[in-house]
Amino acid sequence: MEKEIAGDATSLDPELLQLPEVSPMALKASPQIAEELYDQWLSLPDTGRLVKSLIDDAKAGTSISSPGTSNAVGSNPLPSIFPAGSAPPLSPRSASGSPRTMKQRSSPFSLGSPLKLVSEPVREVIPQFYFQNGRPQPKELKEQCISRINHLFNGSSDGLQVHEFKQVTKEICKLPSFFSSALFGKIDTDCTGMVTRDAFIKYWVDSNMMTMDMATQIFKILKQQDCKYLTLADFKPVLQELLATHPGLEFLQNTSEFQERYAETVIYRIFYYMNRTGNGQLTLRELKRGNLIAAMQHADEEEDINKVLRYFSYEHFYVIYCKFWELDTDHDFLIDKENLIRYGNHALTYRIVDRIFSQVPRKFTSNIEGKMGYEDFVYFMLAEEDKSSEPSLEYWFKCIDLDGNGVITANEMQFFYEEQLHRMECMAQEPILFEDILCQIVDMIQPEKEGFVTLRDLKGCKLAGNVLNILFNLNKFMAFETRDPYLIRQEREAPTLTEWDRFAHREYVRLSMEEDNVSNGSAEVWDESLEAPF
Repeated sequence: MEKEIAGDATSLDPELLQLPEVSPMALKASPQIAEELYDQWLSLPDTGRLVKSLIDDAKAGTSISSPGTSNAVGSNPLPSIFPAGSAPPLSPRSASGSPRTMKQRSSPFSLGSPLKLVSEPVREVIPQFYFQNGRPQPKELKEQCISRINHLFNGSSDGLQVHEFKQVTKEICKLPSFFSSALFGKIDTDCTGMVTRDAFIKYWVDSNMMTMDMATQIFKILKQQDCKYLTLADFKPVLQELLATHPGLEFLQNTSEFQERYAETVIYRIFYYMNRTGNGQLTLRELKRGNLIAAMQHADEEEDINKVLRYFSYEHFYVIYCKFWELDTDHDFLIDKENLIRYGNHALTYRIVDRIFSQVPRKFTSNIEGKMGYEDFVYFMLAEEDKSSEPSLEYWFKCIDLDGNGVITANEMQFFYEEQLHRMECMAQEPILFEDILCQIVDMIQPEKEGFVTLRDLKGCKLAGNVLNILFNLNKFMAFETRDPYLIRQEREAPTLTEWDRFAHREYVRLSMEEDNVSNGSAEVWDESLEAPF
């Protein structure tokens, strides 16, 4: 009898039993699970009714159907097994409307895990999204580009010379025109003085240069072969062509020395703001994150170079160079501590100047002990006159952080403020005690953790520059305390200008007026040793 019951049980679809899902591996590892499943099946109410029905049929002499055959009641085995109304629901129909067919299984234990049928997920084809040499342009755009190339190279069977190449750079490559020589040299690797149509197509079209963003294009054009970064020297060809072709710099054509100084200053400014690691190696990531590309495009479109405030303004260069010239009294192109103390009408303290010459914020490039070179001065001056910028905050944070542990404590701030306090007493000004200053600084910065200030705290504070001035620049500290209404009005009228932009404009006006007065003889003649560089 038990065999008959067991045999009939095998005719049931295991899915209809609604038993816990068990994998074949689990059954092999623990055979007792099968017994537990069997016990559980026997405990079901429907199973009890089924067993009772089978016993009643056996007593009455009714034959019991074997698996796959019809019983005496009907062709469908389920109605004879389950009483009316107690049959479990059929599986959902497929999208076509036909019942979902089940795979034949030899036994319930050949089922995989889970027991219920799981449809195979549709494999989605993901299109290629990474191209090592840039995404290929659509065929139509490529054909348009080649058509335009054919037009520009038409009639030049031997190719184009460098002075004829500017139109290709501007119209086809969409690059600033002063990249023409650099791009020409990149293609003309054999220095033949000519770039043919085929050579240009091979470099610009076939290598997918035309598909890259402008930052990547400029990076690849300027960098040396097998190099992963740009150096200061890589920018010189671009600046030389800018000086030779820009209408706003024509007046420098006969002064090669100042052309060189202008180019150096622009490059130093670029690396000050863009090369955040300060290692002189400008990466593609740094180039993309900065605003240099936009400034280059602006310089190419604007005839007045002084309106290009980012990096290229000649007036900004003039202010920096004149300041250096004034301090470099022996004109050996080097500055020592005593020279720098005179900066800004003796605005800085000796202690902060000592920290600068200890090369803590930045290692000098002069390679002469106790001497600061022109490049070092450019970095210092940009940091001093625009303390709202991140490079400046990083520069001065290193100076104030005496032990280099990454935080500024009250003791370190007091060390620098002590000299400020002494200077106020010498000038017969009412001194402000450090305890009061410390409370003011804490209110201004609102550091995340009490007791010290981090670089992150400084960068998150709009008044961080004023905090630094309190510690080591007496002139700017007093100006902040008196709240100069002229400066406040300037900030309101031109909110987009940086502190450096405002300072450079004021200084250029002052320096140009002094030069005009000297030229007109309305002021004392300058000492020959302090002769202006222009």
